[in-house]
Amino acid sequence: MTILFNLLLILQIVSALAMIGLILMQHGKGADAGAAFGGGGSASLFGATGGANFLSRSTGVLATVFFVCTLALAYFGHSKPASSGSVLESAAPVTAPAAPTQPAAGQIPGQ
Repeated sequence: MTILFNLLLILQIVSALAMIGLILMQHGKGADAGAAFGGGGSASLFGATGGANFLSRSTGVLATVFFVCTLALAYFGHSKPASSGSVLESAAPVTAPAAPTQPAAGQIPGQ
């Protein structure tokens, strides 16, 4: 069970890092206006239109992998039994302070 948990954790970390890289490589919505005025849009690695499709689909696949890994890690993390019980059960018992004694009838306290 710990091997599966560790593999899911590694897969989630790798997919998160790859997703960050892919998102940073993508062009924003305003990048098309610059390409219309000779911004060199065809000089990209994947061609003029192929890059957006490849990057957006790869980001979608990695987001799905990340989401599935997150759900699986939450399920496996929740299904583990507690090893030692509650934190309050292991705390030392607190003793109450001694109650003050009542003075006998007819005595004035403080004498």
